Amino acid sequence: MPRWLRQNGLTVAMLGAFLVFLVLQSVFGWQTHNEELAEYGAAPLSWWAYLGTGHFAEAVFENWESEFLQMGGYVLLTAYLVQKGSAESKPEDQGDRPEDDARRATPDSPWPARFGGLPLAVYRHSLSIALLLIFAGSFLGHLLGGVRAYNEEQALQSGAAPISAGQFLGTSDFWFQSMQNWQSEFLAVGVLILLSIVLRQHGSPESKPVTTAHAETGA
Repeated sequence: MPRWLRQNGLTVAMLGAFLVFLVLQSVFGWQTHNEELAEYGAAPLSWWAYLGTGHFAEAVFENWESEFLQMGGYVLLTAYLVQKGSAESKPEDQGDRPEDDARRATPDSPWPARFGGLPLAVYRHSLSIALLLIFAGSFLGHLLGGVRAYNEEQALQSGAAPISAGQFLGTSDFWFQSMQNWQSEFLAVGVLILLSIVLRQHGSPESKPVTTAHAETGA
């Protein structure tokens, strides 16, 4: 195996799986959408045209939205809250790590740590900031794709006048889509936090060693 691939295998595997499943989603979504169009006597769309529809954008962004909300929230909450015995939690008595002290910065440290001031203040929280900004962008994508999908569906069914993104934001349909994803994401993380107390996965940094007591917190 090439060294680069060995050193970046986890990212390659995750992003590779993402691309495969995104393409498959688009194919099956395209077929489903054309079946719906056929029910109303409308002409089918090409796969390429389908990628520009609200049907596809809504399905993609409503899931991204929940994923990045979960991850951003998880990163923030684990900075302040603990779960005794969980590999997903920092130890109860752990304060700031010595490595977080900018005075210990070395020439190999990231430049904000060496520069200090505002860049360092932002860099200290950059992971959660980035994740929550992606969540905000995905939320906006869900809203814009959702209102387009809603208007497309209304035009097929009744020829009703389109509504604005602001109006769609106030509908139960939009929030139903969001909540059904948000609740499942936080359930999955909560289950992982609890299961990591008593269960193990050999070789995974998300798990405590097999011989570690259940009550020990942190991986």
